[in-house]
Amino acid sequence: MRAWIIEKFEGVEHMKLADVPDPKPAADEVVLDVRYAALNPADYYLAQAQYPAKPPLPHILGRDGIGVISAVGPGNANFKVGDTGLILRSEIGVSRWGTLAERVAVPVESLVRPPAGWTEQESAAAPLVYLTAYQALTQWGELKPGVVLVTGASGGVGVATIHLAAALGHRVIALSRSEEKRAKLIAEGASLALDPQDPEWNKRLKEQIAPGRVDLAVDNVGGDQFPRVIDTLGMWGKVSLVGQLAGPVPNLNLGTLFFRRIRVGGVAVGTYTPQESQAAWKAVVEIMNRAGKKPIIDSVHPFERTSDALAQLQRGPMGKVLIAVRGG
Repeated sequence: MRAWIIEKFEGVEHMKLADVPDPKPAADEVVLDVRYAALNPADYYLAQAQYPAKPPLPHILGRDGIGVISAVGPGNANFKVGDTGLILRSEIGVSRWGTLAERVAVPVESLVRPPAGWTEQESAAAPLVYLTAYQALTQWGELKPGVVLVTGASGGVGVATIHLAAALGHRVIALSRSEEKRAKLIAEGASLALDPQDPEWNKRLKEQIAPGRVDLAVDNVGGDQFPRVIDTLGMWGKVSLVGQLAGPVPNLNLGTLFFRRIRVGGVAVGTYTPQESQAAWKAVVEIMNRAGKKPIIDSVHPFERTSDALAQLQRGPMGKVLIAVRGG
């Protein structure tokens, strides 16, 4: 089969299209003929050795995907050849070969059927980012409806967080550098969208929601904006850290955390067990269906032009970037 492989941890720019052996399903596994795969920033991090996993080389990236089952291993009672399967969070694309390939072997415990009424593209775009957003919103226990701030709001996790948070009754504030994207984020459920390039965006936010403050920030960006994120939080405010697209946080005054009892916690969807992923995914689909929302697709790229898709991911999409491996 054809697959995009990395042979060294020096970035996705060194990926190449190659012929590799077809996967064989082990016990409790199936082989998917991949139709659509979705890209994630984590693919960049792993390819640059900035991720805990160091899989054997050559390695195939790609954590999200949907396809048609072409082979089943022993012990599988839930899926058969010809079924459509959607991959949930798993070791696929991390410690084992991923979905930037014509076929992938998948443990059935990490496989679900696509949600009714969702297209293959919408389904392929959803699992990793919506499970991540769900963990970011729920890791602190029950969170009463309040104000949720989302940084990097136009990316995959950002849009997913807006969808879920708004559906759960929160007032959502989005940060995006693009005026066009800010308008779209309002349409997707944010009540206010601000430009993080404005040096006083945090002041404007506090004026807009006074006398309240932000209850939870879901931060996909990090970098020098992080102290301003902290500034917007109220008493017992919380931060769910998802990513650091803007790099390390410089000059953080830890004293800003003390007197409001602010709590900061990392989000790592990889800590979900397969059973927890299944339960979280069921909750996500129910929330999305209740709200009448669907995942947002930024663009779909041919398999042979995966480098273009990666470039679009790096530029900053509105929603998810997909690869049509066998899709139309």
